[in-house]
Amino acid sequence: MPRSTDVIVVGAGVIGNSVAYELAAQGYRVLVIDKEGGSGFGSTSASSAIIRFNYSTFDGMATAWEAAQCWKKWPEHLGNVGSTDVARFTECGMVFLDVDLAPRERTVRLFDEIGVKYELWDSTTLADRIPGIDVGKYYPPKPVDSDSFYADADASLGAVFTPEAGFVDDPQLAAANLGAAAAAKGAVHSFRTRVTHIEQQASGHWMVQLDNGDTVEAPIVVNAAGPWSGTLNEMAGVGADFTVTVRPLRQEVHHVAAPGGYNQQARLGPMIADLDLGTYMRPDQGGGFLIGGTEPECDPLEWIDDPDRANPNRTADRFQAQVLRAARRLPHLPVPFQPRGIAGVYDAASDWTPIYDRTDRPGFYVAMGTSGNQFKNAPVVGRILATLIEKVEAGHDHDVDPVVYTGPHTGVKIDLGSFSRRREFNAESTGTVLG
Repeated sequence: MPRSTDVIVVGAGVIGNSVAYELAAQGYRVLVIDKEGGSGFGSTSASSAIIRFNYSTFDGMATAWEAAQCWKKWPEHLGNVGSTDVARFTECGMVFLDVDLAPRERTVRLFDEIGVKYELWDSTTLADRIPGIDVGKYYPPKPVDSDSFYADADASLGAVFTPEAGFVDDPQLAAANLGAAAAAKGAVHSFRTRVTHIEQQASGHWMVQLDNGDTVEAPIVVNAAGPWSGTLNEMAGVGADFTVTVRPLRQEVHHVAAPGGYNQQARLGPMIADLDLGTYMRPDQGGGFLIGGTEPECDPLEWIDDPDRANPNRTADRFQAQVLRAARRLPHLPVPFQPRGIAGVYDAASDWTPIYDRTDRPGFYVAMGTSGNQFKNAPVVGRILATLIEKVEAGHDHDVDPVVYTGPHTGVKIDLGSFSRRREFNAESTGTVLG
């Protein structure tokens, strides 16, 4: 006879564990299933863990602003669970370089509505605040092996600076922290376990078969399986009414030494979002510098049919493309001969906005399309899903009357319809990982 529980969460990354934590805190019996050997070993561990607020929609930005308050008080968010080994948030600020793709007027209007602090920099201020930066305008991004990539700029850029942005030092540890907090509330984790079959019974409950021979029954399933989320949806027979698609996308983040003088007076230099050249950068403790890409049109995207078959190693071509773009912006950036960094597979939504929603099958919920830009929102995503599940299971028609979540830290109201599986395509999306 199958064992039973109240909720099965598939995926023990930072999103899945956050959902498990919030549901367990509400008294649900929660089972978390993950094919890896521990929390956060999948997409989460490949995250740059940037905490920023620049999004193309009010609700996306409001979620990030609320989540930032959780990161600032991370032990408190975890319920002060006994371990002293917790992820740490470093506030270093973020510079978002001007680009027509994400007009500063729209960003600033949303900042004003939500209450995000910011500064407007012209090119002179930008050059003063980040010594050595090239303030040239080069858009659109060019292939790094083309002559046009090295052409001189004929205009200069300003930027929007958000001083309260920053990063989390260890994304995998953050997921483990949430997993420990969930376990302290009674959640159970089953690692090195795969779902082999899932179907809904006449009773409405879900029967989930696992590769260890177990079968588990629950009225509620939450799909937080990252790049495997689409496959799980197909297995469960959901997704036919989705207007937004998700697909696994292989990405790389590279590690180099920070430019000389970038970290001054015991404070790390700011992170830089550079859609003008097609890259982003953030400092790291110990003099390091992380560099990622923003999917410029001139570089082919590496879509993956089977995440398990993705190349887990960094590549020389991707390293050269991303690091040379960063060096174009920061000419004093050292470019090493030997690539260093990590590779991972993202769960990318077609408009780079996640799906936090119910589905057309009762009791089956999704937190998907999250990779690349939703690590920062994980503390709030758990609360959003818990709120959504509570309302829908009580009979609320979220498809007709979207649930609204109010952030306890900021008081900002977040319309969860913005993350609907059936939403209109976000036409204001930058079409990049920045959302």
